[in-house]
Amino acid sequence: MCATCGCRADEVRLTSVGTSDAAGQPADHHDDHAPGHTHGHAPGHTHTHDTHDHPDLRTHTIQLEQRILAKNDQLAEDNRRWLAGRDIRAVNLMSSPGAGKTSLLERTIRESDRTVSVVEGDQETVFDAERIRAAGARAVQVNTGTGCHLDATMVHRALEQLQPETGGLVFIENVGNLVCPALFDLGEHRKVVVISVTEGDDKPLKYPHMFAAADLVVVNKIDLLPYVDFDLARMSDDARKLHRNLTILPISVRTGENVEDWHSWLSEL
Repeated sequence: MCATCGCRADEVRLTSVGTSDAAGQPADHHDDHAPGHTHGHAPGHTHTHDTHDHPDLRTHTIQLEQRILAKNDQLAEDNRRWLAGRDIRAVNLMSSPGAGKTSLLERTIRESDRTVSVVEGDQETVFDAERIRAAGARAVQVNTGTGCHLDATMVHRALEQLQPETGGLVFIENVGNLVCPALFDLGEHRKVVVISVTEGDDKPLKYPHMFAAADLVVVNKIDLLPYVDFDLARMSDDARKLHRNLTILPISVRTGENVEDWHSWLSEL
């Protein structure tokens, strides 16, 4: 978890792509930091205990993680109410790097009959936000620096800057990572995991928390199935052992195969 992995929220930068009001400065450094902020101390540091005097470091780490997640959950509820008050549905899109999240969003923006806005999460660059903008949607880039996930505070700041249209869709493209993003509620209505057939069919067993948290698994790049060793049935069975009612949607963003099923799923949000 991020209390022990070294994530730092003080390096977060927000940028509105395609506008003149780029907010590329580091987040203000004060006591009300975003969840996951560690002040640069060693993992497990709680500001109240000398861990050298307490051999059970695991206990202190768990306590710190619980406080971080509790604060994040409160802020996530604020985000959820903010979105509900504007009749906006939000989807937290998670994957490992290269699975095709941004390509899926580009196609969704071009084909959707609803207004789409995107919060883009990456450690560095505005590459993906620029792609989203070119596809025709508003985007705010959140650069997390050494951080490995988005949290509710980052999303709150991004939504205020993004100002998505009432009745529209907001996609939160999380940092490419199949571990920490599963643990942080952002205020979204649904969690979607995107995997590709080139990654292997063992992902549910390797990353169980991610698949247990998901509402939908999009299996992308099925046009490559003849050329890779990927057992879709095995992957689906393993994923449903973690989440019995999990919906699994095999698609190809490149060819468009089954993409209409993705749009149908979105229309029911």
